Amino acid sequence: MLKLGGAFFYILMKTNYPKICTLPKDLLHLLKQRGLTIYDDKKAISYLSNIGYFRLSAYFYPLLKEPKTAHLYKDGSTFDKAMDMYRFDRKLRILLFNEIEKIEVAIRSTMNNLISKELNDVFWMTDSRNFSNPTTFSRHYSLIHTELSKTNEEFIVHFRETYENPFPPAWMISEVIPFGALCGLFNNLRYKALRKIVANYFGLSVPVFSSWIVSLVSLSCPRKKGEK
Repeated sequence: MLKLGGAFFYILMKTNYPKICTLPKDLLHLLKQRGLTIYDDKKAISYLSNIGYFRLSAYFYPLLKEPKTAHLYKDGSTFDKAMDMYRFDRKLRILLFNEIEKIEVAIRSTMNNLISKELNDVFWMTDSRNFSNPTTFSRHYSLIHTELSKTNEEFIVHFRETYENPFPPAWMISEVIPFGALCGLFNNLRYKALRKIVANYFGLSVPVFSSWIVSLVSLSCPRKKGEK
């Protein structure tokens, strides 16, 4: 702790990462020591080898006693229970992401078609006059430029080789930028009427549609809390 001008400041000192690589057979022993029941050592080692402890640790985590930082498992906790959660989560993700992809594709196509038609401008996505917040637009503009510069998609390469325009039309850009960036562009549109036209196409109000697409972005990039 450092004192300057009568005020105290805490200085956070960084340290080197202390952990080393632990092989599956040693991890198995560690899990047993912490109270996790394992019925089939050979199968458990196979899962730890092929899936990885770090990924599976998210499913061991709910089985820990409080405080979880003690890394001790509740009575009745088994490796099989963690694997059941992993399999359920995997199947749910496959079903969920399959449907999310359909919705995402529909939103990309609808936004491009309706907004391009209303503005009578196929390059609306890179025109600052169509957006309300200059800082937000600048961030999206830079991202568009970056994604276009590194993509090898044939339709983008063909556009560069054929036309002089600095950017391709919106429907091409939409195929190479992240869905989150597209949603950011939608929420930053200057004209509320444009947002309303897109939202109404899906039978929703603008606030509801905006909240839905933000949720879709979150679902597309889920975060899991792993065991430390």
